[in-house]
Amino acid sequence: MSLGSAYPAHEALVAPGRSKPQLWRLLLGLGMIAALSYALNLVLFLTLLRFTSLDWLIALEQGRTPLALQVLLASFGFLTLGVGLAAAMLQHRSLLSLVGAPGLMLQQFVRCSLAGLAIFATLLILPPYDFGAPLTANLSWPVWLGLLPLSLLALLVQVSAEELVFRGYLQQGLAARFQNPLVWLGLPAALFGAAHYMPQVAGDNALLICLWAMGFGLLMADLTARAGTLGPAIAVHFVNNIVALLVLGSPSSLHGLALYLLPYEMSDVAEMRPWLMVDCATMLVLWLAARLVIRR
Repeated sequence: MSLGSAYPAHEALVAPGRSKPQLWRLLLGLGMIAALSYALNLVLFLTLLRFTSLDWLIALEQGRTPLALQVLLASFGFLTLGVGLAAAMLQHRSLLSLVGAPGLMLQQFVRCSLAGLAIFATLLILPPYDFGAPLTANLSWPVWLGLLPLSLLALLVQVSAEELVFRGYLQQGLAARFQNPLVWLGLPAALFGAAHYMPQVAGDNALLICLWAMGFGLLMADLTARAGTLGPAIAVHFVNNIVALLVLGSPSSLHGLALYLLPYEMSDVAEMRPWLMVDCATMLVLWLAARLVIRR
């Protein structure tokens, strides 16, 4: 059995783009997405600068405060606007067609989210009960719970935008042009990993985190192709980022909404690398659970 035959549901996502499959359209569309997002972010930052300060904008870039991180996450919505514009102008398809059938997408999203939350809840109550050192309290429980609805909404905007770009516009555009699944599975995953290369924050761990993100992107591409919607990929991404940004944040950056901070920096080689292996195993468990969910 060929690799492509494992993904019959993917055709429902790819078919609307087959009438305009030219590679130049896809590349131009990616440029439009990047340009529109950059322009709107620039307008946002210049507007905020009028009412805040340069120090606040630096905090915004690093996600150091609750409001700063909520604004930063919500600004990913500019990517969604760019995807919608590029898809309409260059592929003559709607934003919704990149997501998949709404009813099925929502059902898969809810079920995969519940499965992912159950897995993380189980992991958090199992030993070991620390990360080599005690966790540091970041936000108080009342503040964290009060912010949680908006935090979840902002996080959903962020993960949905990333999935629309990589597993939506890019993956489906490549699949409309190339039959080989290695192209439309692998290339978006590689670019997704490259987008997570952060040597200024992760130091010597930057390449490993980049490779982890590539693996994550490849698994999300597989889920999308098997499900025929972005629902499972958005759900797994959403649950993963709930834990990484809202529950156990890194003291290095993007910790403004976290309940607790991990006892090590992203650049800490001795402490971080063993937990990256745990993250890889957890990622595989989440992927397998989502595959079971979408088969039912």
